[in-house]
Amino acid sequence: MGYGDNFQAVLISNAIREINRFVNAVHPISRDINESAYLGDLLVTAYSQFSRNRTFGNMVGKGYTVKSAQLEMNMIAEGYYAASCMHVINKKYKVDMPISRAVYAILYEKHSPVIEMKLLTEQLN
Repeated sequence: MGYGDNFQAVLISNAIREINRFVNAVHPISRDINESAYLGDLLVTAYSQFSRNRTFGNMVGKGYTVKSAQLEMNMIAEGYYAASCMHVINKKYKVDMPISRAVYAILYEKHSPVIEMKLLTEQLN
């Protein structure tokens, strides 16, 4: 969608905090959010051209429908399903998750990626 490296850094740093808030609320045990299951997956999605989730997100950001992106990829982007699961779980916990909310709105409520990203940029710090 044309956002640069600086915005991506802001998005990722906010995503780390969002993941931490969610994990601590859902299952408050001692864990290191910097482990590969958390931070590693986030970094691969954000930076790897081979990431299925990144490929899927890029396609949706470029105007593909969810269905057309799924059909064209011929692979499963797990993040699509994770977005729905997190949304359902968060109905109970009500964790502040603006990135996850925006992703859910784009993927499942068919909101415009352009509008959702504009709204999201106003909330990130």
